[in-house]
Amino acid sequence: MKEITTTYDQKKEPDIYKIWEMSGYFNPDNLSGKPFAIMMPPPNATGTLHIGHAFESSIQDIMIRYHRMKGEKALWLPGTDHAAIATNTKVEKILTKEEGKNRHDIGREAFIAKVEEFVAASRGTIQNQLRKVGASADWSREAFTFDETRNLAVRTAFKRMFDAGLIYRGIRVINWDPKGQTAVSDDEVVYKQELGQLFYFKYSKDFPITIATTRPETKLGDTAVAVHPKDKRYKAYVGQEFDLEFAGAKLHLKIVADETVDPDFGTGAVGVTPAHSIADYEIAQRHNLPAIQIINEYAKMTQQAGSLAVGKKTKEAREIVVSWLNEQSLLEKTEKIDMNISTAERSGGIIEPLPKLQWFVDVKKKVKSQKSKVKSLKELMHDAVASGKIKILPERFEKIYFHWIDNLRDWNISRQLWYGHRIPVWYKGDQIYCDVESPKDSGWEQDEDTLDTWFSSALWTFSTLGWPKETSDLKAFHPTDVMAPGYEILFFWVARMILMSTFLLEEIPFKTVYLHGIVRDIQGRKFSKSLDNGIDPVEVIDKYGADALRMALVVGVGPGNDSKYDEMKVKGYRNFANKIWNASRFVIQSSYDADEQAKLNEADKKTLSEFEEFARNVTKKMEKFDFAHAAEDLYHYFWHTFADKIIEESKAKLAEPKLRTSAQRLLNEILNDSLVMLHPFMPFVTEAVWQLEHKDLLMVRKWPIKTARKNPTKKSL
Repeated sequence: MKEITTTYDQKKEPDIYKIWEMSGYFNPDNLSGKPFAIMMPPPNATGTLHIGHAFESSIQDIMIRYHRMKGEKALWLPGTDHAAIATNTKVEKILTKEEGKNRHDIGREAFIAKVEEFVAASRGTIQNQLRKVGASADWSREAFTFDETRNLAVRTAFKRMFDAGLIYRGIRVINWDPKGQTAVSDDEVVYKQELGQLFYFKYSKDFPITIATTRPETKLGDTAVAVHPKDKRYKAYVGQEFDLEFAGAKLHLKIVADETVDPDFGTGAVGVTPAHSIADYEIAQRHNLPAIQIINEYAKMTQQAGSLAVGKKTKEAREIVVSWLNEQSLLEKTEKIDMNISTAERSGGIIEPLPKLQWFVDVKKKVKSQKSKVKSLKELMHDAVASGKIKILPERFEKIYFHWIDNLRDWNISRQLWYGHRIPVWYKGDQIYCDVESPKDSGWEQDEDTLDTWFSSALWTFSTLGWPKETSDLKAFHPTDVMAPGYEILFFWVARMILMSTFLLEEIPFKTVYLHGIVRDIQGRKFSKSLDNGIDPVEVIDKYGADALRMALVVGVGPGNDSKYDEMKVKGYRNFANKIWNASRFVIQSSYDADEQAKLNEADKKTLSEFEEFARNVTKKMEKFDFAHAAEDLYHYFWHTFADKIIEESKAKLAEPKLRTSAQRLLNEILNDSLVMLHPFMPFVTEAVWQLEHKDLLMVRKWPIKTARKNPTKKSL
């Protein structure tokens, strides 16, 4: 009888991982069958992974291991994102803390060198953490959004979109971060609720309309007052113009009628500040109004703000304007109001809408593709999902996706950062040159700005496969099969990958989007530094094992649903790993003289038939991406049916010579197939058990139930 230790040793997980990695089976070149591909959402190269990353990695590893065991050519391509704005911010904070300097003090080259050193260290940490979780990714194909291959892809994409007239440079009101000193996109704005004041006042004693605003200081840049066209209160004033002095500034105001004005908010009349509100800028475009910039990049008032407020910070200017209104008896009343304050996601700075010369992607312009279809980028993004070519799970997010596209503005892609992909545009006098490579003759200066990090990561599904070159990987694995990020980046990233792929390749980037939720603490709060409630997945793994953490994160958590991290749940699944080990130990030790060809008696046939039906149901759930219930079913069957019932009942049978061989075969078949099905969820303990009796690797053992999957074809829009 074979001697086996009585407890599973989770400390051997790194040794098991080395065996997998050395086998070469993470690389699809060493596999056969139909291609199946997942591109790992690249974590930011700004530090270490958190518990949410462990959850995301576990979900994807379950998928890739399942499809590998189905006999498919499974590729899970790993990588990291240079995350320009996050990385710039992080390194500059370190620089300030350690040396008391900012990036401008040390210069562009020295700063970028520090960033690259930091990123290299972080990438190594992230790779090791992913291995610790058990990620069976193809490390030979690992990509980085800022490496040479991806850099070429970025420049090529920019050039093609520029030539198609989809990228343009112009002055528009954008979200400006005064703290980070860069533009940020709409999706990078975080709204924080605060209690504020709504001020009701007239611009002058002779002005006929009272307006309401939460930011009186911006009224120094007003060029109009807008009312709703059907608002009878103000109909007689529409078209009238007024010259007046307001808190030290000279204003020329026109009364305009615009459908976007809400007649029920405030007085139903709003001051239009075209230079400092994206909505007001759009009103100004419709009514041919001038834009006067009264706030600068440092959130201070400009000369245009007039004599009283010039040079003041916006909050100081607000007090000055309110004081002036009181002195002139123009302030009619104030109200307490809940306000959504716009802040920059990375720096925390309060956003100031400012008119800036920036680069944009035109999402509304229609372009003709090689397949003679004239569509805008918005239409391409819409049709990819509406047609059913891309399925979003859970389905409720499709409605959210369409709503976002319906309200999508042109994408501001330029950032005033040093670390990132430089915009491939050069200037010489009035000349402009855009190409993949720099101009050969002298005298040209490259645009100082870098690209929004989402521009490069939007190319991820195909730049990782070697595009713009027509590689064998691109032909075999694109469109990819599944993309599995958190629902919070549906717009940041998923939508933009659809945009880029449908335009540049004229095909979808992936067939299914599996959106997972957020892992929260036991009280339901987000993990954050301010709450000091962060959980290090490596510490959890060291304590309980990777399998226990994976199961605790996955069981009972469906797509799109948030979950609470509970250490007791992890502890429970550590006990389950030991249960698997001990149940397997009993079967192996009871089977030293087993006959694989032994006939099953009728009772054991029935038990095996019931197990096969159970396995079919698990497989159906795997095919439907219902990993939460598949894992839960496997847990309950193995512990409560197989270990507690079948094994216990077999003990008496094993002592009976006439029943022994049938019982041995039954136990072996159920154990082996249970290990196979548990493997995607708990890869380490199942492989450890498998290696006690087998020379081959469990990770490439065939899944017990065959399922049909259509051969993936390239789908065009």
